Amino acid sequence: MKQKVLFLCTGNSCRSQMAEAIVNARLGDRWEASSAGTKPVGYVHPKALEALHQIGINHNGRSKSVDEFRGADFDLVVTLCDSAAEECPVWIGKGKRTHHGFPDPAETYDMRVFRKVRDDIARDIIALLQDYEKGAV
Repeated sequence: MKQKVLFLCTGNSCRSQMAEAIVNARLGDRWEASSAGTKPVGYVHPKALEALHQIGINHNGRSKSVDEFRGADFDLVVTLCDSAAEECPVWIGKGKRTHHGFPDPAETYDMRVFRKVRDDIARDIIALLQDYEKGAV
């Protein structure tokens, strides 16, 4: 059975979407990733989708509220921005919670920043989940 991870950020348009897509593409045999926002903006940022496409990942995600996951069980909940870490609902108490912050590329609209955040997420989040599997998280 796959382990489940929820990635949270504020808008659920960039960081959490990229984390969801990367994990499902690269670790989908062992992990089922979802993403949500504490204040979802209602769309996935086009440059986040472009950054994913550039590494061969076609993501069909949608911006979702954390409320959609009320009552869902996750093995791990990862907040990706300080705001989401502070606003993370108390009811997300099922499973382990951890914070791993990344800058918001949407603040710049610079494709280089989107690529860097994508690459940092791919490296750090994959390592985090592998450590979790080993019991190190």
